[in-house]
Amino acid sequence: MLLEIESVSKTYRRRGGRGPGVRANDGIDLVIDAGQVFGLLGHNGAGKTTLVNQVVGLLRPDTGSIRIDGRDAVADPGFARQACSLQPQAQLPIDGLTPDQAIELVGRLRGGDPALVRERRERFVEALSLGEWRRSDGAKLSGGVKRLVSFAMAAVVPGRVVILDEPTNDVDPVRRRLLWEQVRGLADEGAAVLLVTHNVIEAERSVDRLAILDRGRVIAQGTTAELKEGIAQDLRLELVLEPGAVAPPPASFVRRYLPNGSRAIATVPAAHAGNAVSWAEALRRDRTVEEFSLAPATLEDVYIELVGRADALANGEATDALAA
Repeated sequence: MLLEIESVSKTYRRRGGRGPGVRANDGIDLVIDAGQVFGLLGHNGAGKTTLVNQVVGLLRPDTGSIRIDGRDAVADPGFARQACSLQPQAQLPIDGLTPDQAIELVGRLRGGDPALVRERRERFVEALSLGEWRRSDGAKLSGGVKRLVSFAMAAVVPGRVVILDEPTNDVDPVRRRLLWEQVRGLADEGAAVLLVTHNVIEAERSVDRLAILDRGRVIAQGTTAELKEGIAQDLRLELVLEPGAVAPPPASFVRRYLPNGSRAIATVPAAHAGNAVSWAEALRRDRTVEEFSLAPATLEDVYIELVGRADALANGEATDALAA
């Protein structure tokens, strides 16, 4: 167990000290092994960035413990910062530096052997297809290219724990695939990789294990297969609406239904696959739906159901408290 997080909690005080504080983390327990890509999923405000700051020693938990290689990272935040390498969610300021210079500078600051740093810099420039920008001023780079450079800066001399906070933001689909190969490579080299993301579909393809965070709590964790056990017999029907069309009401056999702009996602039992296709075909004939697809349910469906269930429970608790 390379990274152990046990009962970690953090509450932010409100301005002026009035009223109860905001609970960012609420008793989080996670264990991440060397050689593992561990996904931390959650919407904005779920507590992901607070946890990252606690792991790297930038923020002290109110309660709980964090251990890296068996060593107390809360008591020794300097050790935590040395043991971890971080790609933060915000873009790193590299104006005035070229990608080559930025990657090599971070590697040298982390104590890397100069020759090895240059070797790994070349590896990432080639692997991420950054060659045409390697000598360009960072101020002139697109957001996606800056994101790739930021990843290379975190990976050129990786810590025992590598934390990647939304690493694919703004990255084009082709280079995104290249990036995921390099993330896997970091784990294969022996690092524990903590991948923080809200992109559930990409996480499903890339992680060994994952945890879903909501309102500062871990509401589920396990392998993708374990989390999908509850929907093994479900299918995902995606409806793409005609321009200007309103999402239709769900058919009687639909288990879960989520209209969202020009699309609607319906979860249906596999036994009703024929009914689902007939319903979608009828909607297309009526010019409500432009196209549709039917496929096995995904981790995104698990995520939506679990977060919806947790939110409903939390709202119920709040209602009960007000009633009391």
